Amino acid sequence: MRKWFLRVALVVFTLFILLGVAVFLFPQKYLCVDGGPVKADVLVVLGGGSHDRPERAAQLFKERAAPRVLVSGLGDCKIYRRAMIEAGVPPRAIQMEDQSRTSKENAIFAVKLLRKQGAHRVIIVTSWYHSRRALACFEHYGPEMQFYSRPSYFGYARADWSQNKLANRIYLEYFKLLGYWMCYGVSPF
Repeated sequence: MRKWFLRVALVVFTLFILLGVAVFLFPQKYLCVDGGPVKADVLVVLGGGSHDRPERAAQLFKERAAPRVLVSGLGDCKIYRRAMIEAGVPPRAIQMEDQSRTSKENAIFAVKLLRKQGAHRVIIVTSWYHSRRALACFEHYGPEMQFYSRPSYFGYARADWSQNKLANRIYLEYFKLLGYWMCYGVSPF
């Protein structure tokens, strides 16, 4: 009986290690969540990242994915707003939430505004490697709403990671996912 238990434990441990290696070797497959073409009441663009997030939001707006845009994030709101206006999004379609400093605060503050506006379907726009945690945060803090992820794919190819210094941000995302799950109960699964 003991030998059987040790063999099962070894197999489970080996599978766990192999899964861990696969997740780290292919983060695009785990970290990136894309809901595909959907229509919603509003696009929520999260601060952080770089030029890719407002560009993606402007693209989705032009495709009529949603009639309004909410930019969430202290320090990035004005820059993102200006970039989206330059990309053709009308100023009256853009609302700003400029108090949040973390993904958790993005979700808490944006969901509060979305509730007041009666939004039911929301598209989250962020970087591909941040999309799983961002979506999990919004689903956790706004369970009555339907959230979709439509991330930017800037730096998606592994060859771009070193020249854009993304590798550290990508791998750090695993620790952030674990931290959000342990500290806030935000489940990435």
